[in-house]
Parts: sequence; structure tokens; C-alpha cells
Amino acid sequence: MNGRKITNTNIEVKKNNRNRIFRYICKNGIVSNPDISYKLKMSLPTVTQITKELIEMGLVEENGELQSTGGRRAKALSAASNVKQAVGLDITKNHISLILTNLTGEMLKYERIFYPYTPEDAYYYDINKKLERFLEASGTDRESIIGIGISFPGIIDLEKRMIAGSHILGVKSLSFDEVSRFFSFPCYFLNDANAGAYAEGIQTEDLERFFYLSLSNTVGGAYFSKGRLEQGKNFRCGEAGHMTVVPEGELCYCGKRGCLDAYCSARCLSDMTDGKLEKFFRRLEAGEDKFALAWDKYISYLAIAVNNIHMILDCDIILGGYAGSYMEKHIQDIRDKIKRRNTFSEENAFVRACSYKFEAAAMGASLKVIETFVEHV
Repeated sequence: MNGRKITNTNIEVKKNNRNRIFRYICKNGIVSNPDISYKLKMSLPTVTQITKELIEMGLVEENGELQSTGGRRAKALSAASNVKQAVGLDITKNHISLILTNLTGEMLKYERIFYPYTPEDAYYYDINKKLERFLEASGTDRESIIGIGISFPGIIDLEKRMIAGSHILGVKSLSFDEVSRFFSFPCYFLNDANAGAYAEGIQTEDLERFFYLSLSNTVGGAYFSKGRLEQGKNFRCGEAGHMTVVPEGELCYCGKRGCLDAYCSARCLSDMTDGKLEKFFRRLEAGEDKFALAWDKYISYLAIAVNNIHMILDCDIILGGYAGSYMEKHIQDIRDKIKRRNTFSEENAFVRACSYKFEAAAMGASLKVIETFVEHV
């Protein structure tokens, strides 16, 4: 019995080391065995044996030799990035977005399609046809596709394997199987804000803990900590869009009044410019008074939410989603508003605009598929 435990432990340790090494290679481009050994604090013989296995598995390639630093030149290693690929599918009320990425998270192809959601089989059947055309146009080998990450604006219950509810889509208790049966590849499901947070967090080592506030046509949120998403008891962790910021205030699409969503969705801005968010920011930056006043009102409510979240979690806050992708130029306006509300004398650089400004939910969904694959290497 003890011998079996020791054997199992050794297998787990080796798998964990292989996983760490492969992830390191994927994230760092061209590396060498001595470099991996130093950075991951593993013995050089262990690293060399594992990279040899990864080469035999077709997941790592040799790319000549690195420049000598005085001794024998080390072999240059890199991930065979295109040997496996993943699809990210973001489903919204009016559009779908498709992204194809490789093992290193590089975007290979992208398409956004106007296609209003309907809770019918025909909708998913048509999406699958669009996906197949998308993959055919990319020229990718279907055998290389490891899965589809599907982002939904709703509560994703991972235990019951269902979309528990989506007010914006009019969906309740939709099982994963009811959706995945239309596709030819394994499907992985994420809430849209969680997917955006995943894109921000999974490939960086700078932010150990942060809250991602998704300011799209609906407002959502996600808490990312130590390499994973916090889900909450009922998989509702981070639902900032439905925190009350104005008691008995504006009507939210959920039927309640005063929700943050009613004051800080991207539509609060884009509705002023025929649904074109980029046009709103152009006119704001042109100095037009009407848009400056609307912006001041918007970020006043946003500052309330950000300050409240920071008081509870004491972590960095990333502004993402459609509106967040335009906020880098205006981040000081928001920080100034927050500073007036913050109880503590601290730097307010804890809030920043997102790094992924382009289809973050679809990207995060595809990265979830890739990370799941990497975890099992």
C-alpha cells in the first residue's frame, strides 16, 4: 500500500513538473533547459528529461542554439504553438464573436457576426454552421482543435452543468449538453465577465489578485485570485452589475431599481451616439459639453462601485468590457473621482483599464480551453 502511494506521488510530481515546464515554455517564447532550471528551481537533469518527453510528444520544438555566455551553447526550445488550437465563442444578445487561438494564446483568426440570440435549436444549429465556415476559412486542421470555450452573459453553474439563468438572453436552466450537442468539439462554458477576467489574468504573473469589472452592454464582474477564478457558493461571485448604487433609482433590465447596470453599462454612453461607443469617445475627446457632462455622470457612479469593491476586497480593479477598452486615456478622471470617496490615504493606481481591449470574453473562453489542455500535459 505504501509503495503504491509513493508511486502515485512520484507520478503526480512528474506530471506537475511537466505541466509547469510546458506552461513556462508557452509563456516565454525561446528558452533553454538551463533557463528553465534556474527560473523554476528544478534540477537540470529533471528539466532536460522532461523537455525531451515534450519534444517526443510533439509539443516542444528545438530551434537551433542560443548564443553562448561562455560555455557550451544551450539548445533553443519553443512551444510547437500551432500543433493545437482552440476556439473562443462569445454569445451576446445581438452578436456572436469567434476567435481561433494557438497554444501560446496568439489570435489566428477572428470574426464578429450580427446574430440576435433566440432560445431555439435553430440558433445553435446556425452557429455551428458559422463556426464550421470560420474554421474552413482559417485553413486549420480539424484534428488540431482541442475544444470550444463558450462565453455566456449569465450565471454558469459548473456543478449542475447548466446556464442557471441569463436575464439578458431570457434563458433559465439551460444544460451544457443542450448547447454542446450541436458542436463537434468538446465545449467549456464561462460567464462573460469571468472569461474577460481569465484573459487578463491567466497569462500574466504581475497581478496575483484583482477584480475585473466588465462594462459592456450589461455590467458584470469577476474575482481572479492566485491563478483561478473565484466562483462563489452559487456561482454568482462578482455580479457587480446588480449591486445597488442608487436606492429606488433607475430601472434595471433585471426588474430591480438602482442597479449599477442601469448607470454604468456601455449603452449609457453609446445610446447617445446611435449605438456607436467609439463615436461617443471621439466626441468626448473633441471637448463637446454634452458628452463631457454625460461622462462625468457616468464615472461618478462608476467611482462609487469601484470604491465599494476596493473597500471589500482590497485588491486591484481592472475596468474591462466594451467601455473599459476605451478608458486608458481617461483613467485619471476615474481615479480622481475615486480618490474623493476613498477613506484611506493610499495611491489610487489600484484601478486601471484592461489590457485586452478586443473581444476579451471570446479570447478568455479560448484561453480556458488551452489552459485545460496544458493542465493535463
